[in-house]
Amino acid sequence: MTNDRKYDCLCAGILVADHVCDPVDHLPQAGELVLSKRLSLSIGGCAANVAVDLAKLERHVGVVGVIGRDIFGRFVRDFLEDSGVTCEALVESETEQTSGTLIVNVRGEDRRFIHTVGANAEFTAQEIDTDLLKNSRVLYLGGYCLSDSLTTDNVASLFEQAQQLGVTTLLDVVIPQPGDYWSRIEPVLKFTDVFFPNEDESRAITGLVDPLAQAEKFHAAGARTSVVTCGGGGAILVNDDGAIRAGSFEVDFVDGTGSGDAFVAGFIHGLLEGVDVQRCLEYGSALGASCVRAIGATTGIFRPAELREFLTRQKIPLARVTEL
Repeated sequence: MTNDRKYDCLCAGILVADHVCDPVDHLPQAGELVLSKRLSLSIGGCAANVAVDLAKLERHVGVVGVIGRDIFGRFVRDFLEDSGVTCEALVESETEQTSGTLIVNVRGEDRRFIHTVGANAEFTAQEIDTDLLKNSRVLYLGGYCLSDSLTTDNVASLFEQAQQLGVTTLLDVVIPQPGDYWSRIEPVLKFTDVFFPNEDESRAITGLVDPLAQAEKFHAAGARTSVVTCGGGGAILVNDDGAIRAGSFEVDFVDGTGSGDAFVAGFIHGLLEGVDVQRCLEYGSALGASCVRAIGATTGIFRPAELREFLTRQKIPLARVTEL
């Protein structure tokens, strides 16, 4: 992977202003007021989260996506720039508001989301020109399948061009509702170096329940490496060498927002370092663990020294499952 490029990673796709509450005791009934210690406005969306996480790891990162010309759009841009992310390719919609998500945390339960797609619906991937690709070592596209504007042809063409230019391609998805997603994803996988769905998304895409079977199907369809994340259950990786099951680190859980994106950022960090896939899994799992320790998608993310120190103290089980 060449080092003479402006961006270690170009992060494209979903950009969101997240409205997050500190954990409450229970969901309010109709007409009931429930108090939260704090309501926070923070960055969200796959592309934004991965970009900020990588910037915290001192990587040179650019972002491509669409925001609205509103106060939340200004917040997203300012947050990214303050985090060290280059926003020269960020586009402002003339008509749509910035995408937003209301994240409700109830103590002891998984998160609940209320989302508006907003300006993300206008992102087509054609915003990424050849010069941007030539200046990037890795291209990460997050949020595929959330909107119809990001078409299969556009993504497949972009990834094919990226690979021709020596850019490593990584694909992540958002599955909003039941539907036929395999027909949208399969044509892109043959141009995808690493595919990062979670277990639930993989079930919706393939109809398969077992994460190993899911990962094997993605690899058989063309993804050079497929990584199915399973939350606290760890992750399954499948490539030409076989399959690896990774465990997860035990940390004090506060908020799961952005943990999957943090895993991806850690894995990318490993790719950029040139380490093997086992070490990439360790980086991804460690960064995901750092994320859940604090409210917000990027608040608790390790800095490089913290990541190194954490991995000297803790290990996760890594086991080869099968030879393909």
